Amino acid sequence: MTTLRARAEQYLVMRRALGSKLETQGPHLTSFVRFCEQRGAAHVTADLAIAWATQTGRGSSDEVYQARRLDTVRIFARHLQALDPATEIPPEDVLPRRYRRIPPYLYSPDEVVALMSAADDLRPGIRAATWRTLIGLLAVTGMRSGEACHLGRDDVDLHAGTIEIVDSKFGKSRLLFLHPSTIIELRDYARVRDEQMPEPRAGTFLVNSRGRPLDNHNIQHTFAALVTAAGIQAPPGRRAPRLHDLRHVFAVATMLDWYRDGDNVQARLPVLSTWLGHVDPKSTYWYLQAIPELLALAVGRLERQPDRRAAS
Repeated sequence: MTTLRARAEQYLVMRRALGSKLETQGPHLTSFVRFCEQRGAAHVTADLAIAWATQTGRGSSDEVYQARRLDTVRIFARHLQALDPATEIPPEDVLPRRYRRIPPYLYSPDEVVALMSAADDLRPGIRAATWRTLIGLLAVTGMRSGEACHLGRDDVDLHAGTIEIVDSKFGKSRLLFLHPSTIIELRDYARVRDEQMPEPRAGTFLVNSRGRPLDNHNIQHTFAALVTAAGIQAPPGRRAPRLHDLRHVFAVATMLDWYRDGDNVQARLPVLSTWLGHVDPKSTYWYLQAIPELLALAVGRLERQPDRRAAS
C-alpha cells in the first residue's frame, strides 16, 4: 500500500519536473504529511488540512498566510483524489483570503549609499565587497535577491554590458542591460573577488567569505543588521525595511522618471514588467496604487488631459 508520504514525494517530483520550484509549497506539503503521520491518518481530510493550516509553526494568525497554506494541501488533494478516492478536497471558502499587499519601504538615494557604506565595515574584506556589490546591483537593476545570489559568472557579460537571468521565477529568463558606471563597479568587484578567492568553491558571480554562493535565506539576517547600522527605521506601524524593497525602489524610480519626462507610462509598463520578470503587467500596475507619489503623478496627468467629451 502506497503511503501518503510516498505519494507526496512522487507529486513533488512530478511538479518540479514540470518546472515548478516549490520553494515554499514543497516544505509546506512535507510539514502537512508529517502532521498527518503524527495523527495516524492515512488519507487527506478537510478537517486535517484546516487544522494544519491554522496551527502554524510560528503561531501566525494571519488569515491570508493560513489560506495559502491550505491552498498547498488543496492542490495536492485534487491530484491525490484520482489515486485515493477517500481523499477530501478542502473547500476554497473555509478560510478568508482578504489579500493585502503591504507597501514597500522605499529607500532614498542617501539611504542606499548608507547601506553600502555599512557593508564596507563587514569582515572579512570579500564579504564587505560582496555585500556592497549586492546592494548596488539590486538597486540599479531591480532583480530579485535570489536571482542575484544564483547569477553564474557566465551570466554576467561585462564586455557586452548585460546580465542574463536564467530560469528564474515562473521559469522565465530575461536579459538586463547595464549602465557603464555599473559595469565599472562589477569589474572592480570581480577583480577583488578573484584576488581574494583565486579558487572559489562555486561558479557564482557573487560569493560569500568561503567562496560559496550566497544563501538567499540567510542573507536577510545580515541585511537587517546593515539596516540598523545605517540608521534606517520604518515609520511607526510599517513593516521593517527588507532587502527585497531595493527591487521596489528601482521599479518606482523608473516610473517616476517616465512621468517626469512626459512619457506614456501606460504604454511602457509592459517593458518594465518584462525587465522585472513579472508574469504580467498587473503586478507592475500595483505600484500606482501603493505609492502615493506615483498615484499623484498619474492623477495629475489625467487632469491635464483635455476633456474629450467636451470636444466631441
